[in-house]
Amino acid sequence: MSKKNAFYAQSGGVTAVINASACGVIEAARENQDKIGKVYAGLNGILGALREELIDVSQESVEDIAALRHTPSGAFGSCRYKLKSLEENRAEYERLIEVFKAHDIGYFFYNGGGDSADTCLKVSQLSETMGYPIQAIHIPKTVDNDLPLTDNCPGFGSVAKYVAVSTKEAAMDVASMCATSTKVFILEVMGRHAGWIAAAGALAQEEEGDAPHIILFPEVAFDKEKFLAKVQKTVDEKGYCVIVASEGAQYEDGTFLADAGTTDAFGHKQLGGVAPTLANMIKSELGLKYHWALADYLQRAARHIASATDVEQAYAVGRAAVEMAAAGKNAIMPAIIRAEGEEYSWSIAEAPLSEVANVEKFMPKEYISEDGFGITDAGREYLLPLIQGEDYPPYKNGVPQYAKLKKQLVEKKLDTEFKV
Repeated sequence: MSKKNAFYAQSGGVTAVINASACGVIEAARENQDKIGKVYAGLNGILGALREELIDVSQESVEDIAALRHTPSGAFGSCRYKLKSLEENRAEYERLIEVFKAHDIGYFFYNGGGDSADTCLKVSQLSETMGYPIQAIHIPKTVDNDLPLTDNCPGFGSVAKYVAVSTKEAAMDVASMCATSTKVFILEVMGRHAGWIAAAGALAQEEEGDAPHIILFPEVAFDKEKFLAKVQKTVDEKGYCVIVASEGAQYEDGTFLADAGTTDAFGHKQLGGVAPTLANMIKSELGLKYHWALADYLQRAARHIASATDVEQAYAVGRAAVEMAAAGKNAIMPAIIRAEGEEYSWSIAEAPLSEVANVEKFMPKEYISEDGFGITDAGREYLLPLIQGEDYPPYKNGVPQYAKLKKQLVEKKLDTEFKV
């Protein structure tokens, strides 16, 4: 049997280390040329496959591919485009198989979150029925850290490190000015349904009573009176109060504090800003002066302060995906497994996509403090290893140097265009 080409795509919100996974995929594929032919990357994620806009990765130099390891964002372009179910739009999946067949692609590496795992699984299943089997391997990526069966998700460790450092530094600023100025500072972080990123703010604490003084998790129902009482008490005792709030903070009935009343491309509620919502609440109810900040893209793009552990794991799952495919594996995801023992270590195992797709992993109750405003020792023990180590990119003239790829497209082979 002749060797097949590979297709790699990046999906959803990017991270500081998703390109490290791309680097792992491409370098491992080049080392497995006896089984894997060319590597194509989708221009703007899965849209690249649907539109037959395939980047010829062989045109990129060894040096530029290696530089992906320290380059943030999505080097090949990503997208928020969720394929519908097979029942709703079988044509989308058939189009993918059609494009793969036209370019002799037998390996599909999809780098993303839960929706991407679902797409991978469906492509694997449908390709079998269409007589052109595709080995589909999902590569985990999400800053939200909410994929099941893996101890943690590449992308999360670096966001956690950014949030911990930013919380610590901002808290020092507020503490120095609170006598005559700001009393409350709120940092809003990502995390629609899972509070992992918000929890990382607690890693700024070195001693009991250190900031952040309040963390708001999606997993804990927001109680306005209890929250305001905690803010006032903290200000009375310490002179200031630092809050890390997950964007997904919600009331007991499931209503988001910052529900904007619209949905995004994935059908998720769009959130209008929990930080200003809390700030207005504090101002109107307590009369305290405040400042707030929205970490937003900064938290997931901050490659300059990436966790070395995160970079290593992101690269490792990319390589593992190729090695699993070369070994004949299909419909699986390389998962990070934490070893038992006091010293942190990890390995890579296989997780079936049937148990990964569309399943969210939330903060365990034993990681959240009894009052719902912080984390426990168990939560800290889980989080701390994930932010360890520094992996600085090269600098020139005071700023980081990142890879810039040619992104040369291959010639289209299909006559038909696909409208998305």
